[in-house]
Amino acid sequence: MTVYAENRKARFDFELLEKFTAGIELSGPEVKSVRAGRASLAGSYVSIRGGEAYLLGAEVAPYQPKNQPEDYDAARARKLLLARAEIAKLAEAEATKGLTIVPISVYNKGRFIKLDVAIARGRKKFDKREAIKKRDTERDLKRTL
Repeated sequence: MTVYAENRKARFDFELLEKFTAGIELSGPEVKSVRAGRASLAGSYVSIRGGEAYLLGAEVAPYQPKNQPEDYDAARARKLLLARAEIAKLAEAEATKGLTIVPISVYNKGRFIKLDVAIARGRKKFDKREAIKKRDTERDLKRTL
């Protein structure tokens, strides 16, 4: 399993409650671009529209920029492939105040490209400070050992 892109900021800004694995609907050149590590999940989110889940705000740079069609949109909405029960659970979470759906990482599973998404709750400023303190103390402990 190779991780192609990761949303590290999401782990810091949000408390992840429940994780799901979804397939992504990509075109051929987009698959090559993702495998080359040219995808970015920064600032992206998942939205449920018409009973389908879409990844919004994720950038997939063109594989060959000079050979790309003129109408190529790097930040287009990409459909996520999930079971109906999972989509229903995500839609319920999206409707709940204070919860959002964030993408965590893009990776391969065999020959398929998958996306981990999570239902998340935003952290407060003091929670973020606490996480930084905890991370720093763990680093110090590892250094001393």
